[in-house]
Amino acid sequence: MTACTCFLLRKLARKVTQAYDRAVAPAGLTITQYSLLAHLSLHPAHQGGVSIAALAERMGMERTTLLRTLRPVLDAGWARYGDHAPGQSAALELTAKGRGRLRAARPHWQRAQRELAAALGAQTAGDLQEAVVSSLTRLEAR
Repeated sequence: MTACTCFLLRKLARKVTQAYDRAVAPAGLTITQYSLLAHLSLHPAHQGGVSIAALAERMGMERTTLLRTLRPVLDAGWARYGDHAPGQSAALELTAKGRGRLRAARPHWQRAQRELAAALGAQTAGDLQEAVVSSLTRLEAR
């Protein structure tokens, strides 16, 4: 019997997510919130921030899932909707408080990266990352 690729990838994703969640927890974040803040940091307010649709696409998330993830981030004051003209959609911006939270979490995230590479072995970790990036590129091109 052939193993289900979806099941195996989801199981791996859960294990990795749990490890990263534990790692960034001391900074008061989940890994999904950390990733959200990191992506928002790529779109500074002075450049107009980023739309929900663009952020959802970049993160590979459904818009509704992103909105659920975003709610506690907005409530905590780590991000905000920027100013916008009537008729335009509001763009998201990382706040100073959010930049501080991201800075506080980054060393924990870096430690998780190192620990994952050590647990898998540097070669396997690199191969895995290459395989995932290549697979995403192929699937997104379909």
